[in-house]
Amino acid sequence: MAFEMPKETTESKIREVTLGTGDVKVGGENVLPFYTFEGSMPNRPKIAVEVYDNNPQEWSPVVAGPLADVLSDPVAWAKKAQDEWGADIIALRLKSTDPKGDDRSAEDAAQTAKAVVEAVTIPVIIYGAEDAEKDGEVLKVVAMATEGKNVVLGPANEDNFKKIGAAALGYKQTVAAKTPIDVNLAKQLNILLSNLGVDVGNIIVDPTTGALGYGLEYTYSVMERFKIAALRQDDGMTQMPLIADVGPEAWKAKEAKAPAADEPQWGDENKRGILWEILTASSLLIAGADILIMRHPEAIKTVRKVIDSLMS
Repeated sequence: MAFEMPKETTESKIREVTLGTGDVKVGGENVLPFYTFEGSMPNRPKIAVEVYDNNPQEWSPVVAGPLADVLSDPVAWAKKAQDEWGADIIALRLKSTDPKGDDRSAEDAAQTAKAVVEAVTIPVIIYGAEDAEKDGEVLKVVAMATEGKNVVLGPANEDNFKKIGAAALGYKQTVAAKTPIDVNLAKQLNILLSNLGVDVGNIIVDPTTGALGYGLEYTYSVMERFKIAALRQDDGMTQMPLIADVGPEAWKAKEAKAPAADEPQWGDENKRGILWEILTASSLLIAGADILIMRHPEAIKTVRKVIDSLMS
C-alpha cells in the first residue's frame, strides 16, 4: 500500500500586509511555518537589516568592524544594507531620541528617517528609542515626514498605542505592536488598535524576542501559539504577520560578545556571536517569524540560505 502523507488543511490564513510603496508583502500563508505540503506560503520570510541613527559605541568589534565605514551615517548604512547585503527591508532605530541619552528632538529624528526612506527603494521599519512617551511624540512627526511611503511605525505598546495608532491612521502608515512575550497581551493590543480605527491588515506583531539562552524558548512558544490560534482556531486577532527582533537580543548575550581572552573555553569570538545570531534567527524562523530583524552581514547571508532551503 502506498504511503500518503496525512494533511491538515484550513480555510484560515495570516493576513497579507503590504510594506512600502512597492510589491513587498509579508504574511498570507495558510499553513504552519514551511508546511507547504499542506498549503501555501505565497511570501517568503523577509530579512530586515538594522540601521541606527547614532553611532553605537558599545557594540562588539566583531559586528562593528564590517560596518565601520557606515556606523556614523544612517543613509549610507541603509544603502549598503540594500545594495551589498540584499536586505528586503531596512529597520531604522531612532536611538538618538532616547531621553536618557542624546534626547534628540522629534523634528531632527524625522529628517533622518525621511532621508533614509528616500535613499532606498525597499520598505522601512522605523522604531523609536523604546521610551513609550518619547516614541509617541517622535513617531507622530516621523509619520508626517514620511507620508505616502507606508513605513512601519513602532513599537506601539499599551502606553502609547493611541498616539502611534492615530499617527499611522492619519498618514497611512503601518503599525508594529509590541507586548512582552504573551499571546493574550498581544491580542489585547491588537484589539485596542483596531478599536482606535487602525485596519487589522495594517498591523504587524512584535511579540518581544528572547535570544538563544536568554528566553528563546518563551518567544518560540508564543510565536507558535500565535500561528496555531490564527490557523487552527481562526482567531482574527492573531492573524497578523510576526516580527522577530533578533539583532539586538542576540548581540547583547554575554556568550556572543565576550572576548576570547576573557572566556577562552567559549571559542573564537569572531565566529561565536555570528553563530548566536544565526541560531536565534533560524529558530524563530521555524517558530513563525515573517520578518527577521538582523545585524551581522555574515549571519544575514547564512539565514538567507536557510530560508532558501526551507522554501524549496
